[in-house]
Amino acid sequence: MRRATAALAALPASRLCSMPVSKAQPLIAVVDDEEPNRIALRRLLRAAKFDVEMFPSGAAFLESLKSHQPDCVVLDIHMPGLGGLAVQARLVESGVRLPVIFLTADDSAQIRERALAGGASAYFRKMVDRDTLLDAITTAIAQTPGPDAP
Repeated sequence: MRRATAALAALPASRLCSMPVSKAQPLIAVVDDEEPNRIALRRLLRAAKFDVEMFPSGAAFLESLKSHQPDCVVLDIHMPGLGGLAVQARLVESGVRLPVIFLTADDSAQIRERALAGGASAYFRKMVDRDTLLDAITTAIAQTPGPDAP
């Protein structure tokens, strides 16, 4: 796997975008500034047979969209720089159809309402039951039209 990753890293981004992609599993992006949270989510999602990519910031995640789009993003609300709500707003502004699931320590009603009004598929506190989170991801992916849908 590391050799394949290194080989892909050596390719120019323009070549990566034009390469045929065969997805065996849905790709989930995890965006959280706290590394232990990213690692725990990666373990959970991989055990559920999802492919996972991790980002330490909203800006890093948005930059990755220039080369590919995941099937779903699990997004923290409070991060240095570009927070989760700002990332969600940029996705909407740019017309990116991507299910967003917020996973955060902030359970204020106002933040929850803003996230859901902005189109989030789900909003959970960080200690969410694993099956509840996995069900929400699976449902969000199934209910979201692909990037080429009208």
